Parts: sequence; C-alpha cells; structure tokens
Amino acid sequence: MSAPGKTTASHVPPAPEATPRQRGAIWRRLRQRPAAVASAAVLLALVLLALAAPLLAALEGQDPTTYHDGLIDSARGGVPLGPYGGISGDHWLGVEPGTGRDLFARLLYGARVSLLIALGATVLQVVIGLAVGLAAGLGHRLADQVLSRFTEVLTALPTLVIAISLTALVPAGFPRPLLLVLVIGLLGWFGTSRIVRARTLALKKLDHVAAARLGGSGPLRVARRELLPALAAPVITYAAVLVPGNIVAEASLSFLGIGVTPPTASWGQMLSTATTWFRADPMYVLLPAGCLLVTVLAFTVLGDAVRTALDPRERSRLRVGTRVSRTRRSAATTATADAAREKEAVV
Repeated sequence: MSAPGKTTASHVPPAPEATPRQRGAIWRRLRQRPAAVASAAVLLALVLLALAAPLLAALEGQDPTTYHDGLIDSARGGVPLGPYGGISGDHWLGVEPGTGRDLFARLLYGARVSLLIALGATVLQVVIGLAVGLAAGLGHRLADQVLSRFTEVLTALPTLVIAISLTALVPAGFPRPLLLVLVIGLLGWFGTSRIVRARTLALKKLDHVAAARLGGSGPLRVARRELLPALAAPVITYAAVLVPGNIVAEASLSFLGIGVTPPTASWGQMLSTATTWFRADPMYVLLPAGCLLVTVLAFTVLGDAVRTALDPRERSRLRVGTRVSRTRRSAATTATADAAREKEAVV
C-alpha cells in the first residue's frame, strides 16, 4: 500500500508511443517521395550484393586475392591488358593494375568492409551519445555542466589527427576493421549527445515524465519507459545522416594509408592505390569512387526523407522528391482561396 496522495511508479502512464495509424502515415510520406524510394532500393541492392559477395565472385570464377600476372603489361609498369582495364568474360569489371586481381570481386568484398565499418561505427556513436546525453539531461546541474564541457572540449579537438595517432599506436596484428569502428565511433558521438541532451531537457518538463520522477522511478526507468520512445525519431534521423559520414571517414583513413590494409579490400583502400593509375587506367579510379558516391548520396537522401517523414513540419533540405507534397499544398491553398472568394461574393 502506498501513502495517500503519493503516486507510485506502477500508476504512472507510460510515454505515448506511435500508433499503427501514425506508423502508416510515416510509411505513406516516405512512399510519396520517389527519391526516398529510389535511395532505399539502391541501398538494399548494395547490401544484398555485399552479402552475396562470395556467391557472385564464385559465379564469376574469381576471388579478391588471387594475382594474375599474365593479365598486366609489365613493360608499361603493370597496366592491365585489353580495353577498359582488362574487361573480359572472365573478369567482368577488369583487373587491378600492378597485381591483376579481379576488380569485380574486390568491389563486392570492399562493399562488405566499408558498410560494416560505417554501420558498426554508427551504432557505437548512437549508444555512447544516448548514454552521455541522457546522463547530462537527467542528472543534476553539476553533472550536466561537467558532461557538456567535456563534450565541447572533445568536439574542438582535431579528430583526424587523433584518429591517425590512435591507428598508428595500435599493434599491426589488431584487426583493422574493428580498429576503424572503434576510432570512428569514439570520435564521432558528440553530435548525438548534444541532440539527446537538448531533447531530454525539453521532455523531462512534460507531465508524464515529471509524474514518473515524482512517483519514485529511477533515472534508468524514466529513460527507458518515458524518454527513449520520444527520442527514437531524432536519433534514427541523425543516425541515417551519420552513416554516409562514416563511410567517407573510413575511405579517408584508408586513403591516407592508415585504414584497411591489403589484401583486405575496401573502397577507400582501393582509392588510395588508384591515385597513381588514374591516367593509365581510369576505370580503376571510377569504379570505387562511383560506388562510394552512390552509397553516400543514397544514405543522405534517405536520411533527409526520413527526417521530414517523422516530422512533417520540417521541410526537405535537399528539395528532392517533394513534387507531390508541393503540388498538394498548392492545390489546397488554391481551394482555400477559392472558398474564401466565394464566401465574400455571397456576403
């Protein structure tokens, strides 16, 4: 039995969650944007190709590590024999200059590494950002000040220099993909923390959150039951924006020679070795660069579409795939104006 006038945690209503009708409205808004549907289709195709890399490479009859010295011209420094980088029935996208390794297989296996590193780093960034942001928003003023200043100091540090230092200090035997996930994740959670803290400070003033805290619920229970459902939309939106940035970060580190090391393939590592071949073999540069461009663009467009679908009051920053919504708003404005003129004429 509880004391009179005291609300127990079991009687506190939980935070309102999205109803099936609201979820259906979000899916409708996403489907109404052709650019969002196209981006999702491209990303799904990339993921399926990455997962099926062993099967597709076996179907071609190649693998990403075998050297083919007979397919390169040693007299010209290792330029592939044949047109367009050595494209043939046995090598669908040609071979790598200098080594003769199959480009189709290396692109597929490189997609697995690049996407895995980007998604793993994004999950780590979201987890750390959620923890720090909730601790700052729900904690005492002193904890909020300490965590906020700590986050600001880390944000001001040169991230690229720190990443280079960390990757250089780690022993060579440590798995490079895991190292890149840790480095990118530990140096990129600041934005998530700021968003979560600001949203938490606004949410904890609401009646159901205040009632849960007064009812005796601890910070973990309040965060899990009252805050996380409301934080899902902004966090998911920001995570969709983080993924392309993490892909570029992995490519940048691999391009500088401190990321994924051969014979492991990644798009950034391929670009790092392609810089000396862009005149002799343009295909070796265009293929990984094109894959990287398409993936980053698809994630950016989809993230922007998810943001506007979750919050219809927000407008698309990219102005992509908004023709339907603009047409409907224009038709609604015209109908309202016509109704107002008819009413004035009647009066």
